[in-house]
Amino acid sequence: MNNTLSRAVIALSILLLACNPLAYTQDEKEESKSQSAFVIYPDESSVTYHTVTINGTPIHYQATAGTITITSLRGDHEPTAQMFYIAYKKLDAQYDESSDDSSDPIFPDPATRPITFSFNGGPGSSSVWLHLGTFGPMRVNPIDDFGNPGPPPYKLVENEYSLLDQSDFVFIDPVTTGFSRAAKDKSEKDFHGVNQDIRSVAEFIRLYLGKEKRWGSPKYIAGESYGTTRAAGLADELQSTHGISLNGVILVSAIMNFQTARFDVGNDLPYPLYLPSFAATAKFHDALSNKYQRMDLEKFLREVESFAMNDYTLALAAGDQLSDNDRDKIASKLADYTGLSKDYILRTNLRITMPRFPKELLRERGETVGRLDSRFKSFDRDDAGESYEYDPSMVAIKNIYTESMNEYLRGDLDYQSDMRYEILTNVWPWSFKGVADNQYLNIAERLRKTMHKIPNMKVFIANGYYDLATPYFATQYTIDHMFLRPHLKQNISMHYYDAGHMMYAEHSMLKKLKVDLDEFYESRAQD
Repeated sequence: MNNTLSRAVIALSILLLACNPLAYTQDEKEESKSQSAFVIYPDESSVTYHTVTINGTPIHYQATAGTITITSLRGDHEPTAQMFYIAYKKLDAQYDESSDDSSDPIFPDPATRPITFSFNGGPGSSSVWLHLGTFGPMRVNPIDDFGNPGPPPYKLVENEYSLLDQSDFVFIDPVTTGFSRAAKDKSEKDFHGVNQDIRSVAEFIRLYLGKEKRWGSPKYIAGESYGTTRAAGLADELQSTHGISLNGVILVSAIMNFQTARFDVGNDLPYPLYLPSFAATAKFHDALSNKYQRMDLEKFLREVESFAMNDYTLALAAGDQLSDNDRDKIASKLADYTGLSKDYILRTNLRITMPRFPKELLRERGETVGRLDSRFKSFDRDDAGESYEYDPSMVAIKNIYTESMNEYLRGDLDYQSDMRYEILTNVWPWSFKGVADNQYLNIAERLRKTMHKIPNMKVFIANGYYDLATPYFATQYTIDHMFLRPHLKQNISMHYYDAGHMMYAEHSMLKKLKVDLDEFYESRAQD
């Protein structure tokens, strides 16, 4: 009887499980819970509608947060990565998606409405900085005009200096940054290199133009820091591989020739090119004599630039053939311009490096200065170190952008993913194979080639005087050594700001950048 009853109970249990799809074993329940609890990508892009007031005019726009799958270019077009983006498209009229009116939103004619693809640098950075710092319709809200974040929590505010009145924008996160990831069976290292990165971003742009029917729109790209390296190569890749001609390229804190910023033994180029930024920093921190402290900044920098490219460059080229008398004169002048002691400069063989300078300048005060923005100050555990422990200007921006972006994604944009949004992540080793084998990367030549092929393409370059990451004088040097024909060099406009690497972090410079970029976009209509 007992065996018969047991068999009946087992049979009944099997029947109940078969008839009830919600009945699982404990292990199955846990597995199901695990699978449903973590969302990688939502099933669809999130589309929302908003309004921002720019220059006193309400701009209605559609915001889309989503991904585009890029694939291998040959064979069966196997997926290789999901690239995340946030796009803003201006509307001709305000659109209420909750109303009973079933009509579709109305957009301007794509043939007359520019579109700008924007990204940041690193490499390994998401597009958050240009997005929430200057171009996008919402921006971070520092506690003061200088750009200090203040206490958390942080909230975004409407960006009255956005460029959405001039262009639609697509903010692209390269693979491994933001929510962009390599496909499951692909390696993220397949995208971590100069050429690999350029090709994947170019493929994203090609796909986006097709999916959104924007091939006929005026097209721009905008990058910051290493994003300018990407932009210079991307202009060439889009033109030569995809047949896409750009109307303009925006370079914020540019670096295209890496020899200008590598303090390696035997490479004397960075020393004169960094000197004007060192001098501007010393002047800002009242580390110079009265003569130079009272001098107008622009006049002072022109004097330093002249010394850097003449007497200083010749002295460096002389090496140990430089006479003791000339060595002493150069050291004295460097001390006058940088605020460092003459004795210290002599002990460096007249070669002041990064990151030594940020530690040495205010050593007697027990303070260090920033790299991205040398106006920011902080202090280390002790004052005897060779270099600073951390960059106080990076600390000032990192958390306000990170917290604001994560709140904005899941709040205003209603994009729900449980993945970590990678603001700035490690993508090293970064491959230079095929573009900088056994040499310094110099991608300016690709930009020159593209400018010759597309003679109407304009280039806007923004430079901060207090930027010790990509110094403005190094950018000038790079442009002067592209050997563009004179009529094409006129297509490059250089703009200078009393600020650092992210000049838009300071309120007054954000306003100035808006004015300068408005003029840049509007000049297209006059061509």
